[in-house]
Formats: sequence, structure tokens, C-alpha cells
Amino acid sequence: MNGTQSIDAPWGVSVFGAASVDAAPDLARLRVAIEQTRNKPGEAFAATRSGVNRIREVLRGHGVPEAAVSTSRLNLSSRWSYGDERKFLGYECTASFVIELRELDILETVLIDVVDAGANQVKGVEFDVSTKKELRARARTAAVAAAREKAALYAEAADVRLGPVIHIKDVDSEQLQNYRGHGGQNGGGEGDLTPGRVSVSAGVVIGLSLSSS
Repeated sequence: MNGTQSIDAPWGVSVFGAASVDAAPDLARLRVAIEQTRNKPGEAFAATRSGVNRIREVLRGHGVPEAAVSTSRLNLSSRWSYGDERKFLGYECTASFVIELRELDILETVLIDVVDAGANQVKGVEFDVSTKKELRARARTAAVAAAREKAALYAEAADVRLGPVIHIKDVDSEQLQNYRGHGGQNGGGEGDLTPGRVSVSAGVVIGLSLSSS
């Protein structure tokens, strides 16, 4: 009898439970960047800094607070082309932004205006919920209920009675999402910025003692 068919130290029943709670998103994070290449480092810095100022001015015009905009430091690197021969193209300066919007109805307008202001890289739009802590608590409660329901089925099938819970192990939500094969949100239709629903998941392993019925 191999290891998958025997129990070296029987003590009870151990079951896994998972649950998720869906909610409409109430915030979005835009990840964009501005990239400029010039012959001289100072020119690349100046061009990128000018673009950063234009983007910030656009965001202020939309009422986006400074605290909702995070900007990475300006990064400078040399840029080359690799064809028949290696050719120096100039110095590339990049600044990345993460913009958090609480008003989803202006999302597309803000994105268009930011691109028009000089953001030449759009790295993605992520929808989220501000009440994730509360939603996670609800998902964890439901996950425990799902695990106990599964344990009750096993106990009934084995003609034994469930005792008290003697072990609880949380399952990391990111690992759970990877296991289930999806991320934390369900987007809208292809090719648009429809927020869809955000799914907050939780998983748990519980152990219960058993006794003869």
C-alpha cells in the first residue's frame, strides 16, 4: 500500500473550503508611462519632465488629487538598434505613473487626455474595490461554511460523527486564485473598459475530530 492509500497517524478529517464574493468595482488604477529619446541625456530628461508636468496638469484639471498619483523616478538608459550593425539611437528617459481614479465614469476621458498629454505607453487598467477587507472577511466565513459542509458529507458517508474543529489553516488568496486559474476580477467586454465585477476569494483547511455514530 503506497503513501496515498494509507494514513500513518489517523486523527480525524481534514477538508478544504473555498468561496468568493463578487462586487462592482469602485476604483480603477491606470498604469501609463512617458518615454522620450534624445541625443543628449539632458535633453531626454527635459523632454520627459515636460511630459510629466503636462500629465499632472491634465489630472489636476480632472480633479484627481496629487495623493492619487504615484510617479517613479526618471530612469535613463542608452538605446541601440541591432540590425546589420549596432547603432546608437540616443538616450531614453522614462517616467511611469500609477493613477488611482475613484470616479469610474471619467476613466476613458482621463486615459485619452493623459495619452494626448504625452503618455506613450499604456500598461493596463486595473479595477478594484475599496472595501476589499470587508469582502475578504465575508469570503473567509463562507469558505469555512463550505469546508464544514464537505466534512459533514464525508462523515455521513463514513457513518461517523463530527467532533469539534481542532485545526484551521488559512490558504493564501493569491495562491488560491492561481490554483483556480483566474485573477481577482472579471472584466467587461473585449475591447472596452467596462469594469465588470471584482471577485475576492478566500480558502481554508479545517480539521475536525471524529467519533463513532
